[in-house]
Amino acid sequence: MEMKPLRTLLAMTAIAFVIALPQQALAEAHSSATTDGYEINAGDVMIVTVWKEEDLQRQVLVLPDGMISFPLAGDIQAAGKTIAQVRDELTERLSRYIPDPVVTVTVEQVLGNRAYVLGQVQRPGEFVAGSQLDVTQALAMAGGFTPFAQVNDIKVLRRENGTLRAIEFRYGDIEKGKRLEQNVLLEPGDVIVVP
Repeated sequence: MEMKPLRTLLAMTAIAFVIALPQQALAEAHSSATTDGYEINAGDVMIVTVWKEEDLQRQVLVLPDGMISFPLAGDIQAAGKTIAQVRDELTERLSRYIPDPVVTVTVEQVLGNRAYVLGQVQRPGEFVAGSQLDVTQALAMAGGFTPFAQVNDIKVLRRENGTLRAIEFRYGDIEKGKRLEQNVLLEPGDVIVVP
């Protein structure tokens, strides 16, 4: 019936194991959620915390130029990078001032992943996507077509390196299960025009 010493021993062993884990391993385990693969966009809001550093816990907005600013780390290009890449860069920069910093980066609001649908749809406007979105999904979010929509003349407008280009989209083909490659994944800022 002497179970208390065994429970105490097990509890102490578990505590010793957790204490023995390297700080960086704890940080990686804490922040390696599914957001690690998410590419940050301008307009996203992130929470950055540094373990045991109360003055280094704050909400960070990704500016339109893709930059974030964080104390001791300065300005960092965040847009186009994954959460893990931003965390690693912050850790590297902060290590100049803090020994073995444990940095956690999470996305609080995914506001930068926006697509726009204009023209002959039920609910034209701006749509914020929490994950990757393709053309048919965006059209569904816009409530589908009006009776006057020219569904085989849809264009996806995309800006690449300062140049605007149009990607053709024929909904009739998609309905028939043909030319499915035209149902492209949208990039932040894409505009779908339904004449």
